[in-house]
Amino acid sequence: MTDLKPSQIVSELNKYIVGQQQAKRSVAIALRNRWRSRHLTDELKEEVIPKNILMIGPTGVGKTEIARRLAKLVNAPFIKVEATKFTEIGYVGRDVESMVRDLVETAIRMLKQDKMAEVTDKAKLLADERILEHFQPSSKKEQNRNPFEMLFSGGFGAPQPQTPPTDNDISDSQRDLLKDRLEKGFLEEELIEIQVEDNNHPMVGMFAGSGMEEMGININDMLGNLLPKKQKTRKVTVANARKIFIQEEAQKLIDMDDVIASAIAVAENSGIIFLDEIDKITGRGQASSGPDVSREGVQRDILPIVEGSTVVTKYGPVKTDHVLFIAAGAFHTSKPSDLIPELQGRFPIRVELTSLSKEDFRQILTEPANALIKQYISLLQTEGVTLDFSDDAIDELAEIACLVNAQTENIGARRLHTILEKLLEDVAFDAPDLPEKFIRINREYVKQKLEAIVINQDLSHFIL
Repeated sequence: MTDLKPSQIVSELNKYIVGQQQAKRSVAIALRNRWRSRHLTDELKEEVIPKNILMIGPTGVGKTEIARRLAKLVNAPFIKVEATKFTEIGYVGRDVESMVRDLVETAIRMLKQDKMAEVTDKAKLLADERILEHFQPSSKKEQNRNPFEMLFSGGFGAPQPQTPPTDNDISDSQRDLLKDRLEKGFLEEELIEIQVEDNNHPMVGMFAGSGMEEMGININDMLGNLLPKKQKTRKVTVANARKIFIQEEAQKLIDMDDVIASAIAVAENSGIIFLDEIDKITGRGQASSGPDVSREGVQRDILPIVEGSTVVTKYGPVKTDHVLFIAAGAFHTSKPSDLIPELQGRFPIRVELTSLSKEDFRQILTEPANALIKQYISLLQTEGVTLDFSDDAIDELAEIACLVNAQTENIGARRLHTILEKLLEDVAFDAPDLPEKFIRINREYVKQKLEAIVINQDLSHFIL
């Protein structure tokens, strides 16, 4: 867990997200409180639970991005789930506990990558040794026999025929020469045949489906321990073989039991679950019927997870008491008070995100580290085309984004994607064949490409 101050967290978020200072302050405080709780006594630490956050605002204003960037900033396990894909028990849909299982899987993957990165150097040495073996005669290689073959050919205790030494055996000096050439990269394009594990698991598919995911994987693992692992032969270059061997050797060098135990602890104490579209599961005070029948039931199923419960996963029990939940919704046709009272009480921090203004759109186009205009300039630069956006062109794009959002549907910053795609459609199509590789985009250029569409509201509904 990072020890960043709230002001530092907000500064980092400002690099990618424009505006929404109140939301940034709220998530920064929530994150800092986690750090503070680490320094409490063990007895008090259990009592202090995270204050979950409910973000309210139209689509495309930064709700998801704030949560995602926050998790990335502190290297915390993070998953985004749509509340609408869950359903009450008895209806078709995913079990709400699957969000916790997904969080644990994410934590395991993150920690496994970190552990494998720590042993990469050692794994590379072992991989090079395996590559050298493939340049030696087969008599030097250890032959792995199928257990069933051993059983039917005389049993495990039967003596195995010894391969007599041949003239093809290489000397130590020849091996040293090969090793030197390998280290200097002279053998990278040489082709060798390697045996790799066949990871196709048709057995899993037989048990796929709601409530059977865990069983399917466990049955496959169990059978995998009883039966020999299926191998397949691949002919690859030394460079590609090294990548495969490094992965295999790194996997052998790490203790997966330790990774899983650590990942569960990280998921329990640092995990962030982002519940999007939570407004779509409100009953809105109407009688439950048709497709709305399970909405309140979903809320009641989500409630114990958010309150703090123990979820059984294939890696062991996982407690959700200290997982941070960030819920979000537009609440256009409903309001937070339409949620069941118990669930409302579990999201004590309410943050309202504002619609984007013309100035916000202008900043989004130019200021963030991943600004859209920077992305398009870099993309077309790969074709040798240089785009130059004037200030008045950026102003015009921001104004058009505001206008179209007001006239049609307010989709926030996502409107800029559609506008820029339409603006640069011809350039992107003709880029490889353009004789003039410098293109100046000013207000007139923008108006020429977009004005007719903006004026015609019927067209803007479908195009922008």
